[in-house]
Amino acid sequence: MASNVPGFRPQSQLFWKFLMVMKITWKKEMNSSHQASFDIENPYAPLVNSLQEELESLSPLSSGCNIYKVPEALREVNARAYTPRVVSIGPLHYGKEGLKAKEEHKKSDKFAEIILIDAAFVIELLLRSRFDELKGESERICVQDVRVDMLCLENQVPFFILEDLFDPDKVTGLSQHDNIIELSSKFFKRTIQGRRTEDNLSSTRLTEVKHFVDLVRLLHLPSKEQGKGEVETVKAPTVTELHQAGVKFKAGSSSNLFDIQFNEDEGILEIPKLTVGFATEVQLRNIIAYEQLYRKERYMNDYVVFIDRLVSTPKDVDLLIKYGIIENFRGDSNEAATLINNLARGALFKRKRFYFASVCDGLNKYYRTSWHRWKANLKQNYFNTPWAIISFIAAVVLLLLTLTQTINSLITISWGKQN
Repeated sequence: MASNVPGFRPQSQLFWKFLMVMKITWKKEMNSSHQASFDIENPYAPLVNSLQEELESLSPLSSGCNIYKVPEALREVNARAYTPRVVSIGPLHYGKEGLKAKEEHKKSDKFAEIILIDAAFVIELLLRSRFDELKGESERICVQDVRVDMLCLENQVPFFILEDLFDPDKVTGLSQHDNIIELSSKFFKRTIQGRRTEDNLSSTRLTEVKHFVDLVRLLHLPSKEQGKGEVETVKAPTVTELHQAGVKFKAGSSSNLFDIQFNEDEGILEIPKLTVGFATEVQLRNIIAYEQLYRKERYMNDYVVFIDRLVSTPKDVDLLIKYGIIENFRGDSNEAATLINNLARGALFKRKRFYFASVCDGLNKYYRTSWHRWKANLKQNYFNTPWAIISFIAAVVLLLLTLTQTINSLITISWGKQN
């Protein structure tokens, strides 16, 4: 673990205990009697042995690999979103030469040392975040940058290491509910789009979680599976076009990012709130990369494809901001629109298995109905203010009076001619 964060100095007994583990485990010259003594006194020695066994069991193309290099096709869109800026965790960004991450390095003592020291750092960071009294002023300032770095797919530590290392019974002040998943989800709470659901948290088992990117992905899973289907067309109307067709936008009440609903009868599109900023880009891009590499269900992939279809210009962003759907920390609406469109670059679009197929088809059907566009045009251009409505009513009344007067005049003339 390499860090240039002032204030994040590994000072806890936990960290130094693990440094001692490393010193004991990898000391090259040690007689057998001393080694036996150390094994008895060191309660964490089984973890070291377990890690070594895990590493030795991996084949060169092991399916157990969950920490990947991001494909170049994704990285070239925005390399900054995949590269840690403040703290490196794991071997891929260790120093300046870790990017190669060769397989032979994976089995080395140095790799195990990096992983264990980084795991100790991560757990100390989670505990410091949990207890305010453990935070220094500089840590409060830099913790957000560290949190974002820990969402980079190439900047991970295996979760089973954290699970084996963390012992809540030895930390004063922790409740029985403060397991490693609970601590981690609290740490990333401000980063997760929407609000995490307790159902997702309670159903997330330690055996399922591979690393932090995987944990955040799991916490984002849809609260209600709506099923993937075949989308009728790749094209979809933008927010501006939908607005002109009379679609009403509403910030979704759901706590889940993927719970997008369209009510065709009322013409209401509900979209949960999305925060647009650099942290959002890092989070979404790395989850998408993980979905592609680990062949997971591509919820986030399909989400950015869908949002990209809706947003084409800054005007689309302005409308979504107006209705409380987007919170923009990216500067102006043009930058936000560019970020959203770039998110979809490298995303995979499968027309026959698209999570938002029913929503897209419903929007296209509504937009193609001429009556909806005509009604919306009348309302937006002629009945957009109370005064416009009053003026229209007055004009109609005047027209009726004029028409009545004209009819009366014609009747009078016709009657006069007959007499």
